[in-house]
Amino acid sequence: MRSSVKAANDNRNDDLIGRTREVWQPRLGRDLSRDEAKQIAASLTGFFSVLAEWSRTDMPDPANDNGDEAATSDVDVRDER
Repeated sequence: MRSSVKAANDNRNDDLIGRTREVWQPRLGRDLSRDEAKQIAASLTGFFSVLAEWSRTDMPDPANDNGDEAATSDVDVRDER
């Protein structure tokens, strides 16, 4: 990984950890360590990943989906004005 990409990722991670501490410290009523904030961020990310996966799994297939994808050029569109 290039150093500029690594630095950008480190900055984003630092921002996430800082924001996590900013949000959760008042709610918990105590100071959070960097490691505690990292764990909270990882837990929330995992939680919402599971919710997104469940949401995709629960989505019904459209009733008119026969598996064929019509290309734009295959559709005859007319303006009936």
